[in-house]
Amino acid sequence: MQPTRNKANTSSYITPEGRTQLREELSYLWKVKRPQVTQAVAEAAAMGDRSENAEYIYGKRQLRQIDSRLRFLTKRLDELIVVDRPPDDTSKVFFGAWVGLEDSEGKLFQYRIVGPDEFDPKKGFISIDSPMAKALLRKTEGEEVVVSRPHGTDSFVVTSVRYEVIK
Repeated sequence: MQPTRNKANTSSYITPEGRTQLREELSYLWKVKRPQVTQAVAEAAAMGDRSENAEYIYGKRQLRQIDSRLRFLTKRLDELIVVDRPPDDTSKVFFGAWVGLEDSEGKLFQYRIVGPDEFDPKKGFISIDSPMAKALLRKTEGEEVVVSRPHGTDSFVVTSVRYEVIK
């Protein structure tokens, strides 16, 4: 389960794919996981003394975590703004863009700017709220970008900006 986020620090934008993932997680937790854990807790409770019953205690903790995540997802899905089309000016970096970058050593990077609920470093998805994404916004191919990072600043050149056809 992912942690809940502080609403004040995060944007409400999400891609259609990201919204689908959150909806699928909500459905899985509600229709599959919660009933499984509820059943396990009921079986553990039937064994007798609950104060020293590890399965019961663990199951109750799991239920609290699932319920917390369900509340978060339900509320978050209501407040999200789905960005389901590319911007009018596709030469600039905006939400949903795939951005190619080259650093000062010639290393190439590929990032997609997505909502805070769907960032995934393994896929190259960075949150629109991240320092990198904030530095990239409104930039065009060929522009230099300076990004403040924990270890100092890095500079990159934007090598490409593209938008996938959003379905």
